[in-house]
This record gives sequence, structure tokens and C-alpha cells, in this order.
Amino acid sequence: MYILECANGKYYTGSTIDLERRLAQHQSGEGANFTKKHLPVKLVYFEEYQRISDVFYREKQVQGWSRKKKEALINGRFDTLSDLSKNYTQFPREVASTSSATTSSATTSSATTSSATTSSATTSSATTSSASTSSATTSSASTSSATTSSGNDTWH
Repeated sequence: MYILECANGKYYTGSTIDLERRLAQHQSGEGANFTKKHLPVKLVYFEEYQRISDVFYREKQVQGWSRKKKEALINGRFDTLSDLSKNYTQFPREVASTSSATTSSATTSSATTSSATTSSATTSSATTSSASTSSATTSSASTSSATTSSGNDTWH
């Protein structure tokens, strides 16, 4: 699973078995329609998996994330991922009370629990590299080139 940053600042999430070849396809305009329209692209993050089912699941999971949550993943802020999973109903909110004519008071309601998960690759046989909560090998890419060994069956 990989994340590209496009020229317009938007993120594209995809998966491939050959990351170098897929990056070249994106850069030449032969990749996805989205990246073709927003060249050049830059690799900002990738994870490696041994099983195709794990990488496809993870790709779909990350595609559904907010921009802030993707940026936390890209920047290695794994401890903030579960907080970024909360929706607006799970955050405390002030509610003004209008029952008293002389004084106005505010009450605060808060959610009791959040059961968000930060990693879905728990069944993957890949090794953990930089994220202790993920069983996939993860990496943030600071340049547009990535080093991968050719000829192996590792999914990105």
C-alpha cells in the first residue's frame, strides 16, 4: 500500500507488487486517471505486506481516512491515529442552557468510549519496522524514489 502526494497537494492511495514500476507509470501519466491529471506525484509513504488480501484491505481502509489522519500516518504519528478516528459526535461539546432567566450555564457532554483501531494488518506475516501497532512493514518516503528488491512477492 502506498500514498502519493500529487502536484495539487491531494493524496492518492494505491497498491502494487512492483512499487518502482508503478511509480514510473504514475509519473509518465500511465497510472490512475487521478494522478494523470495532477502530475508530478511524489511517494510519501508505503507499507509492505506478504498477502494480497491484507494489502487490499489496508488500501481501502486508508482511502476512507481524512486528510489529517493520512498525514498523521505519513508523519509517523501513530499515537494520534485513534483520536483522528473519532467523528464529531465523540468529541465534547458545550450546550448552552436557556432554562434560567437570570443566569446562563453551559453543560458539557462527552463520549464514553472509542473503539477505533489503528491497524488492520494484524493477520499479515510481514515484520514490523517502524510502527509497533502494525504487523506490516511501514515506511515514510521523503523522496520520490523508493528502494525495493525486484523479483520478490512483497505487496506495497
